[in-house]
Amino acid sequence: MSGAEIWREPVRGGYPAPWVLGLAPSERLALFRRSGSVPPLTHLTGAAFVGFGDGTAEAEMPASRWLLNDAGVIGGGTLAILADIAFGIAVETKLPPATPYTTAELSLTFLRPARPGAMLSAHGQAIHVGRTVGLSEVFVIDPRGETLIAHGTSRLSILPAIEGLSEPPSDVDHDAAPEYEGPDPYLRPTPPDSIVGQEVWDELSGRELLERHIRGELPSPAIHRLTGIEPTAVGDGTAAMRMPASEWLNSPARRLQGGAIAMLADMALMSAVLSTAPARTAVAGVDLKVNFLRPVAGDGADLVARAEVAHSGRTLAIARGVVENAEGKPVMLATGSAMYLPDRPANLGAEVELAAAD
Repeated sequence: MSGAEIWREPVRGGYPAPWVLGLAPSERLALFRRSGSVPPLTHLTGAAFVGFGDGTAEAEMPASRWLLNDAGVIGGGTLAILADIAFGIAVETKLPPATPYTTAELSLTFLRPARPGAMLSAHGQAIHVGRTVGLSEVFVIDPRGETLIAHGTSRLSILPAIEGLSEPPSDVDHDAAPEYEGPDPYLRPTPPDSIVGQEVWDELSGRELLERHIRGELPSPAIHRLTGIEPTAVGDGTAAMRMPASEWLNSPARRLQGGAIAMLADMALMSAVLSTAPARTAVAGVDLKVNFLRPVAGDGADLVARAEVAHSGRTLAIARGVVENAEGKPVMLATGSAMYLPDRPANLGAEVELAAAD
């Protein structure tokens, strides 16, 4: 089981009934919390909202080893899955009933690496909620020492109210949690060969390492086996990644969660930067900004992320990229920056603070 490609397994999870959207936000979110039915993304990663207030939201995600890349690091873009939950719900608490919304822009700054083993938390706060635009802010915390590991902001598009929703039943019966054979993916043991040893990072340049991944000469990291992400091309300062738009990545809105798409974009950006790094040089993400252009259905069709380094200096590189759907239409634009850390271990060590790494 631990060596399986999780994204190929039958999907677990469910979605709220349409009438739920017609409830007031406090009623809707309270009902959703009590329900035993959670969306596929929660079954896959454990990411879920755990509390809310008037303009506030709390979400959690286990920093499981399934989220590690081949360096043994939880990539900054993966934190977008957690942050996106808190971004959205903080604004949702301030909306009228039957009012949908979608993430339009997301920006994250990474302060420290996320270490596996903790229950990461995201604290969201609505900054502004108007008729068509919502702004929110999120702090991502590692509870070990209450360490701030990321900070971000998001702009959401508030859509016209939905008319004609059915009335809620007079006696709402909470959904019982469905029973599945075996634990959810994030609770299972990870493949033992999913981290590339430091001796390989010492010997190979970033481009050589990516080329060996593409040829299948190095094992796939756990996050790839969980989501289906894989590198498909690499050049000097360029990289491409592919990820199936699996239903496993769906949010309660029955579409791929924006944070999951941002994770793919970030991996492509960081791979493009890595392709310019010599051996014995770690690459650490500093920030990520994405703009969402269109929704993505969880139909299994491939998403393709392409990235290129726009600027590369002695210590800092900036990359830009695009994520396209199976029809070749762009669904996301992304930019991000990363630091070169010569002679640092690929996993960045246990306590590296990126803001002071230079």
